[in-house]
Amino acid sequence: MNPSLPPTKLVASPGPENFRLDYLDATRAFALVLGIVFHACLSFMPVFVGWAVQDISTSPLVSVFMTVSHSFRMATFFLLAGFLSHLTFQRKGAGGFVRSRLLRIGVPFVVGWFILHPLVVSGWIMGSASLRGPVDILAGLRGGFQSLSILPQGLFAGSHLWFLYYLALITTLTLVVRGLLRVTGPGGAMIMRRTDALVAWLAKSPVSPVLLALPTAAALWFMRFWGLDTPDQSLVPQLPPLAIYGGFFLLGWLLHRQGELISQLTRLTLPRWIMAGLGIITVLLLGDLQGDPGHPHYLAAHLAHAVGYALTMWSLALLTIGVFRKLCARPNAFVRYIADSSYWMYLFHLPVVIWLQVAVAEVPLHWSLKLAFITLSTIGLSLLTYDLFVRSTWVGWVLNGRRRERVIAPWLRTRLGRLWNGKTSSALKPGTVG
Repeated sequence: MNPSLPPTKLVASPGPENFRLDYLDATRAFALVLGIVFHACLSFMPVFVGWAVQDISTSPLVSVFMTVSHSFRMATFFLLAGFLSHLTFQRKGAGGFVRSRLLRIGVPFVVGWFILHPLVVSGWIMGSASLRGPVDILAGLRGGFQSLSILPQGLFAGSHLWFLYYLALITTLTLVVRGLLRVTGPGGAMIMRRTDALVAWLAKSPVSPVLLALPTAAALWFMRFWGLDTPDQSLVPQLPPLAIYGGFFLLGWLLHRQGELISQLTRLTLPRWIMAGLGIITVLLLGDLQGDPGHPHYLAAHLAHAVGYALTMWSLALLTIGVFRKLCARPNAFVRYIADSSYWMYLFHLPVVIWLQVAVAEVPLHWSLKLAFITLSTIGLSLLTYDLFVRSTWVGWVLNGRRRERVIAPWLRTRLGRLWNGKTSSALKPGTVG
């Protein structure tokens, strides 16, 4: 039996937005929501990692989940960002594309930082205060916004919005390289033909995750730590993360030039699952050696870890897209709603996650119950605020390109109205009183 999926056409949703591909939207939403779960897990790590607070209930299972999820969630996002960016570039042209990137990336990054950074800092203040006694929420909030007084020091740094900054950098570099190739005439055209042929061959190769992992492993070697650094502390670009995320974005961009190739590159085959498993096992087995530089095989272990990590990144990113290609091949209203809201959810979630982590850190419950509470509460509040204040407003137009009708608020009004009418009708029936 052949476990792979047959190549499929790029089927878009019907209607005025027929350029949207539902399974790619679903994959992007999954990657962003996975980031919410990732951040919610940080307080349950068995070893303190410099987070705002550490819970009294921890588990090594959390470390395993975070190691694996961190390896591929943002890589998947940047791969899809490249693919969908080229789609938008084709559809709107160069001028329209640049305007849309400034609106959908630049505005959320700048405005979001000034709003969210003080709230995140307030979470750190409250987390520190919780170690000494009761938490003063108002004092934490005041301290968070007072952190803006040190500007321009730390401007646009120390935030989960770093991915927007790197997305803007990578998009700019891509446009610059594209422009240079165009002005070189026949030479540039020849380079693009050969690049397209290479991408087509790569997409059809059964060992494409291994081939893609090799240059990624080389970049991983130069990280500060084993694995993938989070470049959130400075506006000065960190070259290894920039190279890795830029590689994922570039491949996505090039894949859209030959759109049918994405179904071949993301096919679900047994060897690819095996590659992912081998990569995960390698990373988990060798990860602890990072703290033992005196080990006689330290350099060999570091090299093997980098290769295993890179293989995990590419295998899981491609398999994730392949899974959603199978599960979300047809338009689904619920999936579309989550996809529309996922950008806002990711922008909005971090202060809420930290505040809830601080609130439950000393509660004597199992870590899994508290993790579920934090995650579900954050997602629920994010969806509610999206529906009430974003989806049908100018904020929704900035984030998603257009305003859309609310869904949750009208549904709640309808349900509450039915309940109220039902109670009123029962109260008016003869014999129901006295």
